[in-house]
Amino acid sequence: MLILAADIGTGTQDILLFNSEKEVENSLLMVMPSPTQIIAKKVRKTTKKGKAIVFTGNIMGGGPSTFAIRAHLKAGFPVYATEQAALTINDNTEKVKAFGIQIVSEAEAKKLASEKNVQEIVMQDFDPESTSAALSAFEVQMPTNYAVAVQDHGNAPEKSNRVYRFELLRELIEKGGELENFVYRPEEIPEAFTRMKAQADSLLKAVGDRKTMAVFMDTGPAAIFGALTDSAAVQPSVVVNIGNGHTLGALVNENRITAVFEHHTSLMNPEKLQDYIIRLANGKLGFEEVFEDGGHGAYRREDPGFEQSGIEKICFEQVRSIIVTGPKRQMLEKLSESEIRAEISSKLHFAAPFGSMMLSGCFGLLAGFLEKYPEPSINLINH
Repeated sequence: MLILAADIGTGTQDILLFNSEKEVENSLLMVMPSPTQIIAKKVRKTTKKGKAIVFTGNIMGGGPSTFAIRAHLKAGFPVYATEQAALTINDNTEKVKAFGIQIVSEAEAKKLASEKNVQEIVMQDFDPESTSAALSAFEVQMPTNYAVAVQDHGNAPEKSNRVYRFELLRELIEKGGELENFVYRPEEIPEAFTRMKAQADSLLKAVGDRKTMAVFMDTGPAAIFGALTDSAAVQPSVVVNIGNGHTLGALVNENRITAVFEHHTSLMNPEKLQDYIIRLANGKLGFEEVFEDGGHGAYRREDPGFEQSGIEKICFEQVRSIIVTGPKRQMLEKLSESEIRAEISSKLHFAAPFGSMMLSGCFGLLAGFLEKYPEPSINLINH
């Protein structure tokens, strides 16, 4: 079985090609610039050329690309976008128009793209053609099985996307918080996950193979479950993914996420993060506190159904490991002994599942794929 896992982040897209006939450590790996970084670079190049831009394609991750688009508009150059591409910038197309972007039909976009002074830029999170081209240079063929993760805030044009994203995470934890709750086949993706659905649609259209098996996840849970494949991830555990854009921490017991917080990495620091880890495990970290600080929120499952599920309610003293992963993990990794709280230091481990620190999300995706398309001989997550 060959599976290509792609974890699409703010700074990088991390790609793993898994072959079930080889050791996991022998998987082929790539850590490349993220799609939104690539789009941002294309926009800046177009700005220097003094051309207009027409965006086509589908909804994808924003951030760096959105900043570059605003700079392009500020420089006085026109921007056009189809409605689907425009959703990358904001869920509310009226707000997109307010930025100065002109919404056009697919036919109008095609006509604009043919004009000499207009640059077409296609919005797309995971581009199988580019990945295939990179692999083919090394005589490696693309597989027919895919696992892709994107961060999805959901479609909430009249609500804070931070609030809505956290509502979606909370719902999945209340359903059980197990890996299976966070993994979707294409036809299973909830309507709320617009970015994930867009990626599934564009991927399946691009590969055009009915035999394709694919799953999709959010990047946060993918990293959490991927970090659990590290041999040091002894549960109960607090797993923290310090990404380029977001930091997500989860309390995991018996392979279930029972509590979670999410914040923007740029607003975190070592002291705050250590405090969050302890208070998350103790049930003392509240939604409002994190949200008012600029983050998405915090949640710990406390409902009667949870009590009846047989999963023990734990506190920080019962946590056996604190597993840290992600490209910004140096936030804790480079601290001196005096800067690390004693109760955290004794449990702290920096994950490198199967020897690859940057690929936690990919290993979570791989575990998710095997959850939906079981392969009895392969077991990744520690119990």
